[in-house]
Amino acid sequence: MFVTFILSKIRAYQRYRETVRELMQFSDRQLDDLGISRGEIDLIARQNAVSSTTS
Repeated sequence: MFVTFILSKIRAYQRYRETVRELMQFSDRQLDDLGISRGEIDLIARQNAVSSTTS
């Protein structure tokens, strides 16, 4: 059970890093088209990582 918990945290962190990496590749114009500012990327990535673990 502890191992499962640790693995889920590792996977969530990997999803977080992947989301940040992908969003950082967009230009400011592309982010604006999506309704995202560059300052919101961290928050969006964290929300994505958390919501993916509850699904």
